[in-house]
Amino acid sequence: MHYLTMKNEFELLAPGGDIDSIKAAIVAGADAVYCGLNKFNARNRATNINFDDLNGLLRLAHKHNCKIFLTLNIIILDCEIPSLIGLLNKVVNSRIDGIIVQDLGLFYLLSKYFKDLEIHSSTQCTTHNNGQIHFLKKLAVTRVNLSRELNIDEIKALIPIIHENNILAEVFVHGSYCIAFSGLCYFSSILGGNSGNRGRCSQPCRDQYLTTPVGKKYPLNLKDNSAYFDLKALCDAGVDSLKIEGRIKKFHYVYTVVSCWKKQLSGFYNRDGRLNRDNRDLYTVFNRDFSNAYLKGDINKNMFIDNPRDNSAKHLFEINGHCAAANMQEVKGRLYDEKTEIITRVKNKIKDLSIAKISLKIGVSGKINTPLKVSVKTPDASFVVFSESHLTTADKYTLDYRSIENRFKCLNNTDYYIEQITLENLQKDLFIPFQALTSIKKRISFLLNGSKNRVAPIEVPILKKQIRLKTKPALSVLISSQKDLYLCHTTSADIYYKLPDCLENENSELIDLFLENKKLIPWFSPVLIGKNYTAAVEFLKQVQPELIVTNNTGIAYRAYKDGTSWIAGPYLNNTNSFSLLCMKEKFNCCGSFISNEINKNQIKRIIGPDDFKLYYSIYHPISLLTSRQCLFHQIIGCEKNNVDDDCIQACHQSALITNLKEGSFLIDKEKGNYHCMYNTINFLNTDIITDLPNVFSGFFIDLRDIRTKTKIDTDKSRTVQLFENLLNGNPDSKKELKQNIYPSTNSQYKKGL
Repeated sequence: MHYLTMKNEFELLAPGGDIDSIKAAIVAGADAVYCGLNKFNARNRATNINFDDLNGLLRLAHKHNCKIFLTLNIIILDCEIPSLIGLLNKVVNSRIDGIIVQDLGLFYLLSKYFKDLEIHSSTQCTTHNNGQIHFLKKLAVTRVNLSRELNIDEIKALIPIIHENNILAEVFVHGSYCIAFSGLCYFSSILGGNSGNRGRCSQPCRDQYLTTPVGKKYPLNLKDNSAYFDLKALCDAGVDSLKIEGRIKKFHYVYTVVSCWKKQLSGFYNRDGRLNRDNRDLYTVFNRDFSNAYLKGDINKNMFIDNPRDNSAKHLFEINGHCAAANMQEVKGRLYDEKTEIITRVKNKIKDLSIAKISLKIGVSGKINTPLKVSVKTPDASFVVFSESHLTTADKYTLDYRSIENRFKCLNNTDYYIEQITLENLQKDLFIPFQALTSIKKRISFLLNGSKNRVAPIEVPILKKQIRLKTKPALSVLISSQKDLYLCHTTSADIYYKLPDCLENENSELIDLFLENKKLIPWFSPVLIGKNYTAAVEFLKQVQPELIVTNNTGIAYRAYKDGTSWIAGPYLNNTNSFSLLCMKEKFNCCGSFISNEINKNQIKRIIGPDDFKLYYSIYHPISLLTSRQCLFHQIIGCEKNNVDDDCIQACHQSALITNLKEGSFLIDKEKGNYHCMYNTINFLNTDIITDLPNVFSGFFIDLRDIRTKTKIDTDKSRTVQLFENLLNGNPDSKKELKQNIYPSTNSQYKKGL
């Protein structure tokens, strides 16, 4: 009996960064490939493909029983919506098997206007709790890619909810690990304007840093992910799709990794779950060594490797037991020869795989008082179409080569080209109404499109501009310590209180705190995994707040179901009008922060829905990334080898690391929170108050005690007052703020995306 008798086999999902990589994945046996076009995808550094290529690749893949998923997984700007709609109008008439999405506005457009397309949620959505599954289901998602940081027990707990909602579960099983939670990394964006949320990540986490106190030069560099020996656990958990990372990798890498996984899966199915314990072939192509620590729930310092470059030669050198340095050149030479052989072999396998347009040979025949007969031949098939009306004697207009060519010319498209039209068996001087020719053309187009009607293009939805605000914007303040509760009594500003990422252990105390301090507004973190999400739901049930701010879509869904007013936080990455409309229409959201990644002109284009408030953070420590890993292992060291619950709850320390190119950054760990990395200089943007008047209902300042190099020369009450003066139009307020808060930057506001 096969091991997976009671379950469908896994889908093996491969990366495709260019045409050759996609071909390599197909011949290696991938069940599906994900790839991006030249725009709107989160691997801008990959070669990517154009739309004509896509149609050819779809034909090739489907011929080999392989699906193609298109990555449109970046955050979208308002100015890009017309171009995006134009692309979707073409994609919906292709035979694409799914669209991978991050942006809430794009989820909205797809679910409302392009219902024929299957929607998959990207890893950039960092999906990790039950509420997020329900949130995505309401956006018509049919497949979810789960966060790479989840362990197998956390995955197993989510799968029943996923399947109950008729969604498929996809898990990354091989390729690069990110040090940060996906979608919550702004490191590359802040350093050089190359946003990871826009597919332009420059990977500063792989850069060299000044040697740390524990002797590491690459303190943020993780080994690669590989669950090669974990198929039984993934099967038992109910995972549907195994996803390989690597759209920047070359075709020989894709072929080698997919082939290895295909063989492993075949053995697993046919040997009652027994696995091949040899993964040597995976080491012949690029790797940083391998770890399955996240999946195992063993987050440890051995996940790091102090070199971001290819580990292949070093691994081969070590397993062969060499100790003389001189032998390394011999190992490198052998490995080079092996890679050359792989490249040659794969080139031979893919060289005859054509994605060229398909030729059409059209024969037209008929005689008077009979239907017009049109035969169509492709290299692989043929069919015949007849007119509904009969041919008659020509009077003014004659059915000839030119009139037929003119009517059928639209069959020359991204899939097909007319090689020849023959009229040898068509009687001369006949006529048929042009609408009959049009009807034949539509029937031919229908049959060539897999008996699927073409979807009429939609126009770009026109949004009604919101009436300009006439009231003064309010100020809100974020705190995270009970010692700052006095601000509730010294200011009229709204006081947000940040709940910890891991709030389960503190939940009862936090519930009491909010019940005693009714002015506090809960601020929920972007990541709430497992029992911490359950604790957050219990918090909402017990406290029953009138308003919350959430950076987690699972809590957004819970608030929507409970009828609690909610504001979308800045880490939901809202950058366009349709993302706001999505949250208002689908989830009854009452307001949203606009992302700090975009500039004045990009913000100016955004149109909020009616009765919907816009917020913007004018002062905050700049978050670079959030990680489930311990960032101190490689910097100042830690007496523990592994991250456990005690570490999360009790650890409270900070350290600096210095990038050789970009300067220093703060590593900060607060009690109850994950490790974070911050820019050493805080964000301060007073310009937006006068640049964009009457747009925002509220402005926000973050007064948590994050120990950056920015100094504040006043106490928090006075600091709040200075910002209130700014909102009140005090002419000296900008100058006072810059004198009291220094140094600061607003480079994001100037650069944008």
